Amino acid sequence: MKVDLLYGRNGITVNLADNIPVTLVRKNPMTPLSHPLQAVKKALEEPTGCPPLADMARGKKNACILICDITRPVPNGTLLPPLIETLTTAGISKEDILILVATGLHRPNEGEELREIIGSDEVFNTVRIENHFARDRDVHTELGKTSSGIPIMIDRRFIDADLKIVTGLVEPHFMAGYSGGRKVVAPGVAYQDTILNFHTARILEHCNSANCVIEGNPLHNEQMEIIRIIGEVVSLNVALDEERRIGFVNFGEIETSHLQAVEFVRKHVEVTLPRRFKTVVTTSAGYPLDKTYYQTIKGMVGVLDILEPGGTIIIASECSEGMGSREFVAAQQLLCKVGLDQFMSILEGRNKACIDEWQSEMLVKALRVGNIQLYTTGLRQEDLNNIYVEPILSIEEAIKASVEIHGDREVAVVPEGPYVIPLLDQVRS
Repeated sequence: MKVDLLYGRNGITVNLADNIPVTLVRKNPMTPLSHPLQAVKKALEEPTGCPPLADMARGKKNACILICDITRPVPNGTLLPPLIETLTTAGISKEDILILVATGLHRPNEGEELREIIGSDEVFNTVRIENHFARDRDVHTELGKTSSGIPIMIDRRFIDADLKIVTGLVEPHFMAGYSGGRKVVAPGVAYQDTILNFHTARILEHCNSANCVIEGNPLHNEQMEIIRIIGEVVSLNVALDEERRIGFVNFGEIETSHLQAVEFVRKHVEVTLPRRFKTVVTTSAGYPLDKTYYQTIKGMVGVLDILEPGGTIIIASECSEGMGSREFVAAQQLLCKVGLDQFMSILEGRNKACIDEWQSEMLVKALRVGNIQLYTTGLRQEDLNNIYVEPILSIEEAIKASVEIHGDREVAVVPEGPYVIPLLDQVRS
């Protein structure tokens, strides 16, 4: 049996022996919109929880539009042109519109990469586009603290805008439940101290800080408290099918519209299975998510619910840009030096997280359930020394070895990685 996996820009094909029963885990079918551009325009005219965008824009002096960075395949080429047109028609000049890339603590997106993210040369050439820099204290406005004491500091360019707009892809997220909406603001355009405070083990080790969980999720709750303190924010949300075509779009008040989008997405990305597996094959969802090992960990965590304890996860991720940030590499080096238990003891003793160590923390969650093997063509040998999982040269050979070791030939394959979350059907299991 041949199975196509998302890997880099072009994907890879895995050939599985005929005597290996395969359970293919894909999104529940999502019908792509036949006229996505018209759907975006309609969403702006018929919002949920707020007036139409044109009405909100009248009389406003300026607008700030947040967009996701390169790690998310958001179809900005479809979203931004009607958004900009609505604002300018309502009286806000292009000179007074800022598109702000919500990088969080990720690197900035510049040059041709920035053009790729924008997806429209007309917008790229006529509208001001800037990156958020989370480490620059001076460009953030202090807004007090959340009820749990987390300092709230948000990019001043967003706070000072008359009209605050968020755009983003709603997909499963292994800490916040689902991406998009409030997450594009915090951590998207938050100061590093805000980000580091809500990425502590105190929050991330909570059982509800997990894929597809919104209610009772402490990270989501902190983010929403920040949104409510900021005030009036609206959001343009999209969902994509497995070919990355738009299957859903809505616009409205940020919390209401985001939750509406989540309810749509749930039906497609949460896939229940009647059993667990001792061998699970998955990916980091291909380009652009699999550009780094840092992002690859999402794919490992995404399949944990269907992994038999002690089983094996085989994950394919190109890692074309290597490991990720230097801080993440340092966290991985610490993990490799001290081991899982001492690493977590160190993190649990911190009042404020260190940059990017939370991704290693999520890796620990996966390692405590089973074994992990990584197929990649983008990491150097010195990188492979720090991944804390087993590198492999062949996915086919790894599958063959795993089914023999575990004495169970049935294999689950999740070609789209963390964009699909397989869940154990507790009633039928």
